Amino acid sequence: MGMLGFEDDLGPKRVIHVHQPKLGVCGVLVVDNVAAGPSIGGLRMAEDVTVEECFRLARAMTLKNAASGLPHGGGKSVLRANPKMPRHEKEPLIRAFAGALRDVDDYIFGPDMGTDELCMAWVKDEVGRSVGLPREVGGIPLDELGATGFGVVHAIEAALPAVDFVLSGARFAVQGFGAVGIHAARFLSEKGAVLVAASDSQGTVLNETGLDLTALIESKRDGVPVTEFKGGTASSKEAVIGVDCEIWIPSARPDVIDMTNVEEVNTKLIAQGANIPITPEAERRLHEKGILSLPDFIANAGGVICAAMEFRGAGEKAAFDAIAEKIRRNVGEILVRMKASDFTPRQAAFEMAEERVRNAMNTRRWSIY
Repeated sequence: MGMLGFEDDLGPKRVIHVHQPKLGVCGVLVVDNVAAGPSIGGLRMAEDVTVEECFRLARAMTLKNAASGLPHGGGKSVLRANPKMPRHEKEPLIRAFAGALRDVDDYIFGPDMGTDELCMAWVKDEVGRSVGLPREVGGIPLDELGATGFGVVHAIEAALPAVDFVLSGARFAVQGFGAVGIHAARFLSEKGAVLVAASDSQGTVLNETGLDLTALIESKRDGVPVTEFKGGTASSKEAVIGVDCEIWIPSARPDVIDMTNVEEVNTKLIAQGANIPITPEAERRLHEKGILSLPDFIANAGGVICAAMEFRGAGEKAAFDAIAEKIRRNVGEILVRMKASDFTPRQAAFEMAEERVRNAMNTRRWSIY
């Protein structure tokens, strides 16, 4: 073990703490591995994040970018602050944090929980290195278009040969009805699937015959918690975990499924729209129970694939075509590896991604990250 307790031969390359008390800036950047190219990873705003969580998210980006065949390594940055603060407070905070990291030229900022396209425009203005930008400054707005949710649905479709249901009429639940969850729900419903539960930070809304998705999205975008939506029954935040459904999509914070609640999960297929939403022990238990859980760095890679395409000047159609092609291919390869070796989905995905990272490392002069 190294000084931080989580170093290994893949990374991290560097961990930077940013502390500027006069400006109220307290944050962390982890650049994990840049063998394949400069790291891309989101800027997350949260009040309770730890350095270790930031590293776990950065490592997930290393694996995600490698699995997606992108010329980028993995990184992640976190600003410890309330993401719901008003714009006049948020803007100087993000600009100061980005400015403090101006010289870290192997990290490219992207949007994440608590930040959006406008935030990325502020970062670009400060340091010139961000993706997920508004159209007005040449970007492909990932959250507005739903790039990550689009990829999640293609991951689900590619996994259908390994499960015993069809998409039309399949019931699904979304844990974390925000940027990723809303778009995943929209794309799934267009294919005939039925949303039976959705949760946010306040609770869960349930309707076993199907929620009116258009009305629910409109209500959520007006700032109304899902529990106040009239088209279903309100319940606790935890109620979404045990919903009887074919597809379950975690799209919020890390570790929402762990060994204390994994036995409640009542689905056939999980597509991880969030990063690290299930603990490793719980993932193994899901596999034992016969539930196929598509790992985060495979299922939710749509956002970063879109970001990498944007970084190279591609348009929206090319970016979305790349998302569909790369994610479908990766899910197919994972299913093959699982069958050949009796791996869990994460073991199969990790083996595939690690091979690609190490191959990239072997091309570098010192074989280091």
